[in-house]
Amino acid sequence: MNSLLDYDELLNAVSGKAVGFALNEKKFYFTSVVTDSRCVVAGSLFIPLIGQNEDGHKYIPQAIQKGATAVFIDSDEYEEDSRKLMELAGEHSHVLFVVVSDTLHALQDAAAAYVAKFPRLLKIGITGSSGKTTTKEMTVAVLKQKYNVIYNEGNLNSETGLPLSVFKIQNEHEIGVFEMGMNRTNEIGEIAAVLKPQYALVTNIGTAHIGILGSRENIAREKRKIFTYIPESGAAFIPSSDDFRFFLSEEIKGHIINYGKDIPLAENGVTLISDDGICGTTFKVGSEEVQLKLPGIYNYQNALGAIAIGRYFGVSDNSIKTALESFMPIAGRTETASFELRGGTCVTLVKDCYNANPDSMAKVLAFCGSVKNIHHRIYVLGDMLELGAKSAEEHANVGAEAVVSSPDQIIFIGTEMKYAAAAAKSAGFTNALYIPDSDDNAMELAAQFLIDCTDDGDLLLLKASRGMQLERIIPLIGVSEGNCNG
Repeated sequence: MNSLLDYDELLNAVSGKAVGFALNEKKFYFTSVVTDSRCVVAGSLFIPLIGQNEDGHKYIPQAIQKGATAVFIDSDEYEEDSRKLMELAGEHSHVLFVVVSDTLHALQDAAAAYVAKFPRLLKIGITGSSGKTTTKEMTVAVLKQKYNVIYNEGNLNSETGLPLSVFKIQNEHEIGVFEMGMNRTNEIGEIAAVLKPQYALVTNIGTAHIGILGSRENIAREKRKIFTYIPESGAAFIPSSDDFRFFLSEEIKGHIINYGKDIPLAENGVTLISDDGICGTTFKVGSEEVQLKLPGIYNYQNALGAIAIGRYFGVSDNSIKTALESFMPIAGRTETASFELRGGTCVTLVKDCYNANPDSMAKVLAFCGSVKNIHHRIYVLGDMLELGAKSAEEHANVGAEAVVSSPDQIIFIGTEMKYAAAAAKSAGFTNALYIPDSDDNAMELAAQFLIDCTDDGDLLLLKASRGMQLERIIPLIGVSEGNCNG
């Protein structure tokens, strides 16, 4: 059985110490890495993480029972109860127990050692305050037209998600595209050290996580750590319209490639033809006319990032057209559809419940305000989470921005949305309902209000952070998608 890392590679990578009655090192192997004991299969390396409310060490027996062949143990945990762990190791001599100073950092170090085994892999990192998952998925779609691509699925982009994702790399892969997210200081630095991308793209510098980092400049300082490992032969893709573009460009060793709507045709080969509202965007890549189905000019900007990377790696304009025209919205991110409400009313539903921050909220509100040929605009806006001390200010800004986008009705849901509701009222908007809770009763109240106030031809927006689970409203108000005429 081929192991992802052999005995010496693993222990050297994590500066670990084997304890107990470990099996013969020549027979040691692990073929997957997991941090959730429920996902353990035969041949897994189980890495118990210590969180604020949970300590994964208590699930070590379950992981072994399900077939784990190796287990990391935090050194503090080992010192606290070494007898119990030695007994466990003695009962399972086929399992390698490795004591490490910190299990999270050991996961990252082991992942970095694994990535280093693929020196021919071209590695691309993608980060930004908003749009990074969509840009990553578009980039993957474009590069797949020419290359065998490995990437992190969904938004497995965190301090744990990215390290777990890179263990999927195999010899046949030619390019790796990995999204990197953050919600604390130096998280980008840590996971960039795992991947060491030779190429990287930043989508934008906004205010997501500003409650943690304090300012956009601090956010930019963290985001640009994705460029740390770019060699002279590599490249950094930077949005030309972002006011931090020069700050992001500092000390980059490789090529700097600016992309965006304002880049001259001669430089990026892309021409905007029309913003088609709900139907997406039409533009030309070279001589190829492309119809992108994702609505919103901000998704056109995301596509420009993917196009810039695709062209850099030699993907033809015709292949870029094929990739982008077949690209569909990611579940929960600006999905649009005709939607029949209970009672037969037909509306255009814009569902964007996967995530929310001040930047993405502003973009979707501007988009909804620009949509033509609709009857009424009705917004359901839920809390944006993780904004810290800036929460009241940012929610108030959303309330003001919502009013500017010409809504006919707004429902504000959640404890923080009270600031948005107050700002909307101060701006003279009177057709607002504020629901202070986010439990099932709150969703039912909002749903009944929507059923009562919507008409045929209305646009209905649902937007909130993932933790609000605003999508619970959908089965309460509607019976089907796509069955409306027109």
